Amino acid sequence: MKRMRMAVLSSLAALAVGGVAMAKEEPVNPGQCFECHATVEKLNKGGKHAKVNCVECHSGLAVHLKDQKPETRPVTNMSWDGCGACHKPQLETFLKTSYHRPARDEKAQMTNRAPEPYWDKLMMGHGFTTEHDLTRSHAWMLVDHLLVDRAYGGRFDPKEGWRYVAQPAGKPVWDYLVDSHPESSEHKAWEPQTAAAANPTCMQCKTQDQILDWAYLGDPAEKNAKWNRASNMTDFARSLNYGLNCHTCHDPHAAKPRIVRDGLIQALSRPEADTLWHKDPDHTKFEVIEMGERGFKRKIALLEKYDSRLQCGQCHVEYNCNPGTDAKTGEKVGFNDARTNHFPFKDVFGLYDHYVNQISFLDFKHAITGGMLWKGQHPETETFYNSKHAKAGVSCDDCHTPKIKGADGKEFTSHFASTPRFQLKETCLKCHTEWDEEKAKYVMDSVKAYTRGKLRKAEFWLSELIDKIEAAKKGGVAEDKIKAAQDQHLKAHILWEYWTAENSDGFHNPEMARDSLMKSMDESQKGIKLLAEAMVPAMPATPAK
Repeated sequence: MKRMRMAVLSSLAALAVGGVAMAKEEPVNPGQCFECHATVEKLNKGGKHAKVNCVECHSGLAVHLKDQKPETRPVTNMSWDGCGACHKPQLETFLKTSYHRPARDEKAQMTNRAPEPYWDKLMMGHGFTTEHDLTRSHAWMLVDHLLVDRAYGGRFDPKEGWRYVAQPAGKPVWDYLVDSHPESSEHKAWEPQTAAAANPTCMQCKTQDQILDWAYLGDPAEKNAKWNRASNMTDFARSLNYGLNCHTCHDPHAAKPRIVRDGLIQALSRPEADTLWHKDPDHTKFEVIEMGERGFKRKIALLEKYDSRLQCGQCHVEYNCNPGTDAKTGEKVGFNDARTNHFPFKDVFGLYDHYVNQISFLDFKHAITGGMLWKGQHPETETFYNSKHAKAGVSCDDCHTPKIKGADGKEFTSHFASTPRFQLKETCLKCHTEWDEEKAKYVMDSVKAYTRGKLRKAEFWLSELIDKIEAAKKGGVAEDKIKAAQDQHLKAHILWEYWTAENSDGFHNPEMARDSLMKSMDESQKGIKLLAEAMVPAMPATPAK
């Protein structure tokens, strides 16, 4: 067993050509590459990277130029070091660890910031009840994902136990982790109280190592693509090395801002103008470019300017990435259906109509009520979109990756994505000059405390509604009344759960958070009232005299 494990580790290390130590080759004539790659030539021409030779990011070019076929296709460097060789300050800040937040910090702890004490009951039946952690540094996002108990059934372990949290970031994931079951590719729960809920679509946020082998929307119909929505998840995970690659937001050929997340490109390209971007009169324009000289459809979108609402909105956004149930027919929706890679790009008040009436999709069945519910991801972008800060011209990068000065005195964009609470001088205090750091933290804490209070109250009423539905079902209440109450539960649940998935405790848009949570309580109370009236026994008729 030990020998087999070492063999698998060796093969994983070989796969790390996605980046670590690519031997530098002799420069090639780019014109030879452009003979086949006309789209790349168009992107490259006149850009800041126009004079960067192809060998800086690709290996095996000489062999491929002599014999151009898929078997000799060059290897593309997916590592952070590839870009960091020239952009050192950006890489150094990106690799910083958020020591103010522990690794594997479970959201459902009994703390004043977590969705407890009701979380497990309100989400009963969903895999997130197994482990639901707070966000940590971008450099650790792939490692953290591979370790979470709900994702791979406990098959991946740190090589050095808990000491991995103290190691420096920047290496491929397999320098930190080991596969405890290298003999099997079965995606299942290997350890008690774990789940195997990860899938290839959800990985599109964690990494873009697979960008050249993934068709638009991960369509399984594109047979030439190595990976798709229905691929074996263990094999897919084993092929990965780096989280949040630089090329997710920066086009390497054009040296321009871009988005590559196919679900977002599809949302912004929908003919019905119903997303937040469509309704924004000042929205950033983009150009969708068809890539894909590999025999399948692939798309990227170049932005006219840097726009962190779109670039961060590739991941910090609500999207569906899993199988579920058709809300109208009750039939199962599998990975063959494009709804398993879908962005609404709407705020909390548009989600019930979007999922129930427009695309007819719901995530899971509640284990107590039997009703279908929705599970949110992390809708920071949609929350912030029409907030007071957004209307004042503040962007995600102003607060989370601000401009700072390097050791050479030159200003650059920090790539250490962190809460402004730990970089106040570079963020909040630049605008709120009348505050000091203590006052800024006090304001933040006050806004968050108010929102958490409303979360607790919304959770209480949701719990009461769940109990009422359970009692009504046992009491033989008519099915139409039960279904009406389950629909009230869904409405109330969306208006609440959105804020447990959103990672700012309402700070990104406190007004929206308040309105949503108040409405959640209203919807729960309507459901309780509906069932209370249905459960009152009919009064016996008064006997005639």
